[in-house]
Amino acid sequence: MKTHLFTLFILLFTVVSLFAFGTKEDSNRQNQVVVYTYDSFLSEWGAAPQLETLFEQQTGYDVVFIDGGDGGQLLARGLLEKDDPQADVIVGIDNNQLNAARSSQIFEAYQPKDAEKNIPQELILDKDWLLVPYDWSHFSLIYNSVSGVPCPTSLEDLTSEVYKNKIILMDPRTSTPGLGFVAWTVAVFGQDYLEFWKKLKPNILTMAPSWSTGYGLFTSGEAPLVISYTTSPAYHVEYDEGEDFKTVIFDQGHVMQIEGMGLLKNSPNQQGGKAFIDFMVSLQAQEILPLTQWMYPVNSQVKLPESYRVAKKATKTLKVDSETLNVAVDAVMELLAY
Repeated sequence: MKTHLFTLFILLFTVVSLFAFGTKEDSNRQNQVVVYTYDSFLSEWGAAPQLETLFEQQTGYDVVFIDGGDGGQLLARGLLEKDDPQADVIVGIDNNQLNAARSSQIFEAYQPKDAEKNIPQELILDKDWLLVPYDWSHFSLIYNSVSGVPCPTSLEDLTSEVYKNKIILMDPRTSTPGLGFVAWTVAVFGQDYLEFWKKLKPNILTMAPSWSTGYGLFTSGEAPLVISYTTSPAYHVEYDEGEDFKTVIFDQGHVMQIEGMGLLKNSPNQQGGKAFIDFMVSLQAQEILPLTQWMYPVNSQVKLPESYRVAKKATKTLKVDSETLNVAVDAVMELLAY
């Protein structure tokens, strides 16, 4: 079954790649920048529409955003097109995928202008700038405070019977929040993380394929708890939806996500790709992100909107090495029989 799904995945993206742009000879790519990214970035309320207008006004380039799936799928698509890249930049690879991105050998290191001046050292993903950060937040559970179920105070609490079928997670193979939650459990429980997952299994309503799908189920009332970001409640306050959805902060600590973008090797428009990365860390572009990405911008000069007052901050940051995390993802998904 897995073999058949993988074959279908390859065929799907091969067909998309062939028909999305035609051949390089047929397309006018000197003035066009193609960016692969994920669905929430592309949505009408996401960052892409505003960024597209501003980038085109400032540079004269035409930018085309293409939905390549969530983080794991973006890397897979880049690998499939490694010998004949169709895009110039991939946006949406995070710190937990850094080693996978390096191993793929599809990216070319590039340090944007004034990056070290405007981006705090702790947010720089790697010294050689293989991936360039553009936003960040800590993963957390978001809780519907009017649901009638108690608010958890730790990861251990999530295994209680009171939360049976009441937790929405995401698939860590395709979704970066899903990957972040697995990393969180490994960071807290160490070698005993699978014991936690065995107890947690009855309480998982679904493992959604993407953050958009999972968070949509949460906001429609399917379950009172969802894995997301500490910054997510700011969205609901900004749009006058109240403060019922709350960030849950655990004393045991949280895992941070730093989202990055990478310039693809031998892409059709290297200069345009570099111009887009320069633009993405500029103050004007970064000011768009808090109210579209609902994450903290990496540019330290950006003033946050008032709605971010409800975005509680984690007091402790946890980390897991990528090799351990990769093993954990396989073990968790085998346990859950996904």
